Amino acid sequence: MRRIYRRAKPTPEKAFRANHQITAPVIFLIDESGNMTGATPIDEALRMAEEAELDLVEVNPTAELPICKIIDYGQFKYERDKKSQKQKVKAKKTDTKCVRLSVRIGEHDFNVRLNQAKGFLIKGDKVKIEIRLRGRERQHPELAAKVINNFYNQLKNFEELNILIEENLTNQGASFNMLVANKK
Repeated sequence: MRRIYRRAKPTPEKAFRANHQITAPVIFLIDESGNMTGATPIDEALRMAEEAELDLVEVNPTAELPICKIIDYGQFKYERDKKSQKQKVKAKKTDTKCVRLSVRIGEHDFNVRLNQAKGFLIKGDKVKIEIRLRGRERQHPELAAKVINNFYNQLKNFEELNILIEENLTNQGASFNMLVANKK
């Protein structure tokens, strides 16, 4: 049977009603200079917007009296989009990087993984330390815990890192995991 993969639909943006789309008979009006006019019939508010050569925009439709402003609708949409774009840029994205170890790992390989984890933590990513036990290694899970704890202790020894355990050592069948992060 063939699988069909569909992209997630983007969440619809909040649409503001403008001018004749506003259905309430009476609104709370804020004029172009920011003064609160108060409860105003919709016809009078539309006339005031036309005289000012601006648009009447409903900014809060859920209030008891819908709140409307006399503003330039195009400029309003532009500023709102620009503001949301800035928020997206400022949102910090942290990745979780995985460092896989072995019970029988050599000293050099251990140091390579240690330096990789150090680099990830300095960049601000979280590091998942993982060991998968295979075959007869499953009979000695204490060795896996010992290797992961040794790795964590070696990371703590770096002066430029302030290591914080986000998820303690967990055993999931034949897999041992620990999640650490650099607290700044």
